[in-house]
This record gives sequence, structure tokens and C-alpha cells, in this order.
Amino acid sequence: MNSRDKGKRGELELAKRLREYGYEARRGEQFSGANGDPDIVTNMPHLHIECKRVEKLNLYDAMAQSHFDARDGEIPVVMHRKNHCD
Repeated sequence: MNSRDKGKRGELELAKRLREYGYEARRGEQFSGANGDPDIVTNMPHLHIECKRVEKLNLYDAMAQSHFDARDGEIPVVMHRKNHCD
């Protein structure tokens, strides 16, 4: 499975789940992360959400990415689901 496709599916899945909880959510504009856009754009503009769908999450690297990409005033957030798990 292509990791880019898996990431896209994970982001779409997370956006759907957030909408089920009543939040406006959609996949962010994806340009290889070069412009610092979050993976998921919501009606919670104070959050910078990075979505990770991997077997083994390196939490420190994921949080460093979210922290680095977050703009001033945004709280870096990592949301993760392990492969083949709920």
C-alpha cells in the first residue's frame, strides 16, 4: 500500500469521525507539508491537527512536526490510529 494513499485515507477517516462528533472538518490542502497547513482543517482554528495512521507511531517525531508546522496561537495536536485497529 502506498503510504501517501494510506495517509490520505487516514485523513479522510479522521475528518469524517470529527464530523460525526459535530465538528466541521475536512482534509487540509496537501503540498508535501511545505506550507505548514494542518492535515485536518476544522472549525477549531486554534488547533493544528496532524493525522498519523501508522503501525508504530513515533510520538515525539509526530509532535515535533505538529509543533514546527503550527502557526502562532495554534495548539499542536497529533491524532493517531494504529493499522487494523478501531
